[in-house]
Amino acid sequence: MGRYFQPEIESASRQEILDIQNQKIVKQVRHVYDNVPYYRNLMDEKGVKPEDIQSVDDIKKLPFLSKADLREAYPYGLLGTDLKNCVRIQSTSGTTGKRVVAFYTQNDVDLWEDCVARAIVAAGGDKGDVCQVCYGYGLFTGGAGLHGGSHKVGCLTLPMSSGNTDRQIQFMMDLNATILCCTPSYAAYIGETLAEKGYKPEDNKLKAGIFGAEPWTEEMRHNIEKSLGIKAFDIYGLTEISGPGVAFECEEQSGMHINEDHFYAEIIDPDTGEVLPDGSEGELVFTALDKEAFPLLRYRTRDICVLSREKCSCGRTLVKMCKPRGRSDDMMIIRGVNVFPSQIETVLLNEGYTPNYQIIVDRKNNSDTLDINVELTPDKFSDIISENVKKERKLESAMRTMLGIGPKVHLVPPKTIVRSEGKAVRVIDKRKLHD
Repeated sequence: MGRYFQPEIESASRQEILDIQNQKIVKQVRHVYDNVPYYRNLMDEKGVKPEDIQSVDDIKKLPFLSKADLREAYPYGLLGTDLKNCVRIQSTSGTTGKRVVAFYTQNDVDLWEDCVARAIVAAGGDKGDVCQVCYGYGLFTGGAGLHGGSHKVGCLTLPMSSGNTDRQIQFMMDLNATILCCTPSYAAYIGETLAEKGYKPEDNKLKAGIFGAEPWTEEMRHNIEKSLGIKAFDIYGLTEISGPGVAFECEEQSGMHINEDHFYAEIIDPDTGEVLPDGSEGELVFTALDKEAFPLLRYRTRDICVLSREKCSCGRTLVKMCKPRGRSDDMMIIRGVNVFPSQIETVLLNEGYTPNYQIIVDRKNNSDTLDINVELTPDKFSDIISENVKKERKLESAMRTMLGIGPKVHLVPPKTIVRSEGKAVRVIDKRKLHD
């Protein structure tokens, strides 16, 4: 049995959690209907009134919200309270179009930090720990979320932000950091840099890492655990729903517990919008049950995953979501075949390469092309062209087996692919520029 930050919730009975959710949803739908004209119009169009929602079973009657709605309502259209009650905004990294701006009251910030604190304690953290936060600070939710959660737990918090790896390593070693919080690609990079500087995994005091904000595979987890000598935990969140801490991994490392007292999760068929039973793979949809400033109902995350209610050895009763298996909007269709970046990452790690890669999709003579640039570590880099060509052919063949289509693989020298400090730009789809 693990330790909990808020045991009365984390190990509550199913009925207790359901009672909390039912009570909150009735109140939240009324709050949104009265205060958010944008969503009230969607409800009116659908012929749904607040009194039609008596429990979470009725959530399926409500209209969905999507990224497109957030863009249309930007900046204040989905605000659920007077602006003078808001104390902060956070914003997405905005790779397409307008950014998403999310608002927070002080109560929203407190509840968000509670959720992150649960994640830190689930990873073995307590007030004796030194928590090094190397997610970006500023508009990005990573830095702010983990920072606030670390304070709640009572850890000594190192607000490093991202980048400046030499300084990260100096503080990590001098201040005996025990918990590292950053993107998985940056954790892998810190591991590589420590090794280059001659450190062994046992030379640092780290015991756990809390990594999120971009997709990563089991192979990458084992890689990071080995290079840093830690246990690596996944954390999930999205700016629209608050930030990291919507769900978190426990010591079982077999999926992430959703903080169900604050977020109600559904799995839907991405094409029809129909709600699917637990255990089905589909698109994850979240309803924020008690957010005041930015209270999104039935927000479509585009993440494809599965929910499971199997009993967890950690004693938490909160439903688990698996690691997202791709996105309904980030899946690439190349020559008619569905391709997810995570599949490419799995092949690279199985073949002994680091997961620093970039996928370039283009269209030449009406046919799709798929090029994958793979960065070599100094020990794998060779000046002998024929050796590199042999390695490229071998990778191409492994990729063909996994994907069902043949890419062109290009091995590139160490440190030539830009390292991510927020989210890694893994895919450049040039077809969109031509279309």
